[in-house]
Order: sequence, then structure tokens, then C-alpha cells
Amino acid sequence: MGGIEDSEPPLKRVKGSLGESKTSAENLSLTESLACPLGDVMARPLTSQGDGETIGSKGVIKRSEFIKIITKALYSLGYDKSGALLEEESGIPLHSSVVNLFMQQVMDGNWDESVATLHKIGLSDEKAVKSASFLILEQKFIELLRMDKLSTALNTLRNEIVPLQINMSRVHELAVCIISPSKSVILGLSGVDNEVAKSRSEFLTKLQKLLPPSILIPEKRLEHLVERAIDVQRDSCAFHNTLDSDLSLYSDHQCGRNQIPSQTLQVRVNSGWLLFTPDFLHGPLQLLSCLIGYKRHYSLGIFSE
Repeated sequence: MGGIEDSEPPLKRVKGSLGESKTSAENLSLTESLACPLGDVMARPLTSQGDGETIGSKGVIKRSEFIKIITKALYSLGYDKSGALLEEESGIPLHSSVVNLFMQQVMDGNWDESVATLHKIGLSDEKAVKSASFLILEQKFIELLRMDKLSTALNTLRNEIVPLQINMSRVHELAVCIISPSKSVILGLSGVDNEVAKSRSEFLTKLQKLLPPSILIPEKRLEHLVERAIDVQRDSCAFHNTLDSDLSLYSDHQCGRNQIPSQTLQVRVNSGWLLFTPDFLHGPLQLLSCLIGYKRHYSLGIFSE
């Protein structure tokens, strides 16, 4: 009635429509796959257990600790941007805001403020708090000596360090430095202004050893864990005969029987009838075979792969 009549049966039209929709969907899926960056295709979320607080097949690795250790490793290797990005993307900061403030105060030489912040970190061990406070005030004392502010250094020693009532032998050594500045060199307390930043960085590493690892993650913690894993695999390898330089992180280590030395390099044989009794040594790439002979006769063989 005034419209354009369809020349195809209804059923054929429906099938055609479904076919076109399917083709369009496939094309769209292909287009999205091509547009997707390779990194997104290769990246896969870590396997989580339970509520996502742990990762790994056994559920014994805490997700937050795992991420913090990786972040620490990135910063230690000099990848500051990557470390900061991981903190932002994961939502798991390497340190709390209080700890960050404390570390910054130490690096800036704000000793009194850093001691006050130390008490806000949440240390339950009072002995650890005193020991850390002693180190901070000692560093303050040392830098005052370097600036020839003997009077202020003496006040720090008398009114701040001594009242802690710990490590009194060290207190006496510091007191001697005021009476005889030459002693500072002997005690390793001397320095120049351009070494201040390095000195404070080294001091922060020393201070870190007094604080729980949950507050300040130890340096090279990831490297330590990986080395421990390699040591365990090497020690449990029944036929271990591989140089350390050949070990790889890409796969678990396991030497096969085919790596047992089998090629004769040298044989020493004395006259007489011999009974061969091999003995395996743990040196790499070689096997020493002690051959026990009749009476005093003997033979010695050295084998290699």
C-alpha cells in the first residue's frame, strides 16, 4: 500500500539479519583485540586466595607485604618512577605517612622533631625506642661537632643523651671528643660538609636495623628471599653438578642423572688385580673414582662430563 514490498520470504530475511549481526559482532571483537595493547593481553592478575589478602597457590603470601617488597626493590634499583607508580596503582604505600615524615626529618637533620615523631610510629618495644633515640641524638651531636658548635654539642650530650641511661661507654667516648677534638677522627666522627647527605643516608640505614621490618623494610629484602630460594633448590639437588653462574631464576633447579661425569680423563693403574669402588665428590663437573686394589695395588680415575 504505497510502500516498497519485500521480495524475500520473512524466514530468509530473519536468517540474513542474524547472520549480519553475528558477522558484525565477530568484526567488533577482532577490532577490540587488535586495539588492545600487548601489555594488557600479557598481564594477568595474581592468583588470590580467600578475600584477596593473600596470593599464591598455598595462600601463605600476604598481598600487601609482597607488593611492598617489590616496591622497595624498585626504589633500591633506582626505578623511582616505577616504584611510585606501583604504590599509586596498588593503593598500598611502602611506608605510612608518619614513617615518611620521620625519614624526611632525619634526612633534613631535624633531630628534635624526628625524636618526637619516633614516639608516634607505634613501637611497642621501649628498649628499641630508647636505642633509636640514642642513635638520632648521637648523630645530632656529631654534626654539631663538625660545625664547631661545642657548647650546643655539650648541652645535647648532657641534657638529651645522658638521661636515656643507655650505652654509657659510648657516652664517655662522645664526651672525650669535646675535650679532645682529635679523638673524633679516631672514633670515626669527623667529616666535611659535602658528606652530610651521604652520612645521613648511611645513618638512616643503620637506624633502620633497630626498627621492626613491618615499619621499615630491610634493604635488599627481595634479593635475600630469592637467594634463599636458590640455596634451598641447590642443597636439595641430589645430583648437583652445575656452576652457580648457570643457575637461572626462570625455572626450578634440578640436575639430572645425565649430568653425572662419565668421560674418562685420566687413569692411573698399578699392577695386580683391582676391585673398582667409585666414590662421588661434590666438586662441579668432575668425579673422582677411588679404586681399591688387591693388597697394595691401586687405581685412580678422574671422570668428567
